Amino acid sequence: MTIEHFFAVALFALVTTGTPGPNNIMFAASGANYGIRKTLPHMLGVNLGLGSLHLLMGLGLGAVFLNFPLLQQVLKVVGSGYLLWLAWKMLGISMLPSATTEKRKPMTVYQGAVFQYVNPKAWVMAIGANVSFGMAGDMYWPSVASIIILYLLVGPCTNLSWITFGKTIGLFLSSAKRLKVFNIVMACLTASCLFFIW
Repeated sequence: MTIEHFFAVALFALVTTGTPGPNNIMFAASGANYGIRKTLPHMLGVNLGLGSLHLLMGLGLGAVFLNFPLLQQVLKVVGSGYLLWLAWKMLGISMLPSATTEKRKPMTVYQGAVFQYVNPKAWVMAIGANVSFGMAGDMYWPSVASIIILYLLVGPCTNLSWITFGKTIGLFLSSAKRLKVFNIVMACLTASCLFFIW
């Protein structure tokens, strides 16, 4: 493998993990509501889940999805339902009285990882990376390993920028009313991801 290959995969990882999507919207919301440190388990889960998805693509799952379009439609329906549930959950948080907001908890490692399996953007990233940068023959598994490693290196950096962005916004949301408005906006943005899915 050449340095150009690594650069291309890293650039693809940077673009796909850095652009707006369900994960990044939730990172910003979590950063604003819980802070950076409490959002780190969520971030770890997302990257572990995405890494395992890349591995499954390397094992041939991507070809199954490409050959059976019905599975793609099932994923869209399930992913859409889960995104709407997350949006509803964010909206519910914004409606809680301030006294009970202290009991809220950010997503766990497990929840962040499992979400990748119903996150359509994660599937697009994993299939796209495997199809675009997976090499034939003896270089196949080294190329799959390079995809996984580079995503695990680049992903946390872009994730952290979204979490920090949310935390920074959170500093200006000193009142419960402002935080409520922010959470409503984040819920609407999460639901709007359905437009890109369909």
